[in-house]
Amino acid sequence: MATWLGQFTPRVTLEPPDGMAAEVQGSLRLFGGIGRLKARLRTGLAELGFEASLAFAATARAALWRAAGGGDPLEALPVGITGLEPDALELLRGLGIRTVGELMRLPRDGVTLRFGRGLLAELDRALGKIPEPRLFFVPPARFAARLELPAPVTQADGALFAARRLLVQLEGFLAARQAGIRGFTLAMLHDRAPPTPVTVSLAAPARAAAHFLLLARERLQRITFAAPIEAIRLEADDLEPLPGATAPLFRDARAAGEDWTRLVERLAARLGGGAVHGLAVHSEHRPELAWRPTAPGVKAPAALAPPGPRPLWLLETPRRLGEGDFALLAGPERIESGWWDGSEARRDYYIARSGDGSLAWVYRAADGWYQHGIFA
Repeated sequence: MATWLGQFTPRVTLEPPDGMAAEVQGSLRLFGGIGRLKARLRTGLAELGFEASLAFAATARAALWRAAGGGDPLEALPVGITGLEPDALELLRGLGIRTVGELMRLPRDGVTLRFGRGLLAELDRALGKIPEPRLFFVPPARFAARLELPAPVTQADGALFAARRLLVQLEGFLAARQAGIRGFTLAMLHDRAPPTPVTVSLAAPARAAAHFLLLARERLQRITFAAPIEAIRLEADDLEPLPGATAPLFRDARAAGEDWTRLVERLAARLGGGAVHGLAVHSEHRPELAWRPTAPGVKAPAALAPPGPRPLWLLETPRRLGEGDFALLAGPERIESGWWDGSEARRDYYIARSGDGSLAWVYRAADGWYQHGIFA
């Protein structure tokens, strides 16, 4: 929960045994004020499967007391919220003091004499009269979380319902780290069988739980589980910087690029990672080897420019030509390469006009003429 809370403020502290404090003064304008922030916190915590008592105050101590007291004003809270020993509480009741407000109105000298300086120090911390340094929580470098299911499930929909909580946690973790990921792994844990890993890859860094859930659904619906799922573990590492972006007033080219990226990711999740890839040029003289498949969204290093013109359309298998099927226009360009890998090529390439009027890329080999590409 502290990791998830880090998306709203970097100043989060753990307050054992069951509390957390977060300094949100600097975040109120971003999230639209206390009311909207409180509603967002309640919704997010419910998505994580937790119930929490939320309270706001000028100091961490006062906010923690108010949260423990159900959100009542500080003065109306019972004195037991201060953590006094039972004997001290019994003495206060004998004096007719039942609320923090009544305790605050007692003479300070008398409180110190009867209860020591600790009680007044707690009150002063709650009121902001003396500082209360805290050690802020630091999110881990990688995300790993496990969720035990209330009952074994065998269908993808049941697994997705549970995985959603983990993905919401992951989104909060990434927002706190101002980072994104290019993939994550959901491990379906069984009682008497090896785990079933489900790896989801992304074309570009992202951190939206809704998008992660959509891709996970595409992958899970293609899997048949050999045994009931008892628990789910989510892991993600290799974080990449991903600062937040302000939504534009009008649709722009960047938004269209994001839509295209998400389409590629959904196709990869549905068809498998090997079915969807990008293309990149490769430094190789043989035209049929001058390209390489790449992962979607990965920018390939620049390749050396070829010495001569190259057609956009390269035939998968060169087509044999007769002597009178074309007229040479330019060339030759000698390509002689590949002696080291067993696919040696010795060809003289020309630009030619074919019989149907198209501009072709042809070459002469030892056994005749071949068309290898089409310019137009």
